[in-house]
Amino acid sequence: MPAVSKSASPMSTERSPEPGFGRRAMVEIVALGKSFGRVPVLRDVSLDIGDGEVVAVIGPSGSGKTTLLRCVDLLEEFESGEVRLDGAAIGYVERGGRRVRRPDRELAATRAQIGIVFQSFNLFPHMKVLRNVMVAPVRVKGEPPDEVEARARALLARVGLGDKLDAYPAALSGGQQQRVAIARALAMRPKLMLFDEVTSALDPELVGEVLEVIRQVAGEGMTMLIVTHEMQFARDVAHRIVFMDGGVVVEQGPPERLLGDPQSQRLKSFLRRYHQAGLV
Repeated sequence: MPAVSKSASPMSTERSPEPGFGRRAMVEIVALGKSFGRVPVLRDVSLDIGDGEVVAVIGPSGSGKTTLLRCVDLLEEFESGEVRLDGAAIGYVERGGRRVRRPDRELAATRAQIGIVFQSFNLFPHMKVLRNVMVAPVRVKGEPPDEVEARARALLARVGLGDKLDAYPAALSGGQQQRVAIARALAMRPKLMLFDEVTSALDPELVGEVLEVIRQVAGEGMTMLIVTHEMQFARDVAHRIVFMDGGVVVEQGPPERLLGDPQSQRLKSFLRRYHQAGLV
């Protein structure tokens, strides 16, 4: 696995001794409801994420994990409930007993504070790596290009790609492209990072280099919501794990308790194959 640079910024991979329950809420999800047609996907989901807390969401396919994450950034519209980032409503607010969509300008300003990394890398194929990382802060936030370039160079060095500034995405491995995608999201200096199964499209030998970058970002105190099927990674990096099934939060708690002593029969059944394979 290629080495990931740690020289550009001091980082610790140790978690805070106090899990995030007592922290000021950075993300507040209240009674969130979402359907596709007549099929409910999220059913009154409520979840707070503390400032600097890392929350991993696990569960079977179709449980609502990715839809929850996409609703947080309003990539999916939701029919009921609220999502707040640092106190500001995302998407909709209640006014006079009516649900009203926030103005586009206000919504864009809030969403600019959220970084998201998907399964697919979504890099601009016609732009070199450095430009891929720079484009959003310059065009969306109007930041000075010289300042953004310095930040982008530092971020790429941090993720072990300081020698790939002039490469095009097609010349990179999948793991390298995903690390560029992480650097690009961090270039916006977000308050919240969302990760949606970021290793699922990678060859097994490339998974570790991407997870190591996420560990480092978590160690710096970034608030993170991670949808993942990597149980050992969730155990290592998360302050709290949330298990979803059927569009609801079935169980949540510290990794050691949730993975080692699950309370619900559904979670016990879900974890059984991981325990049998030695992956928890």
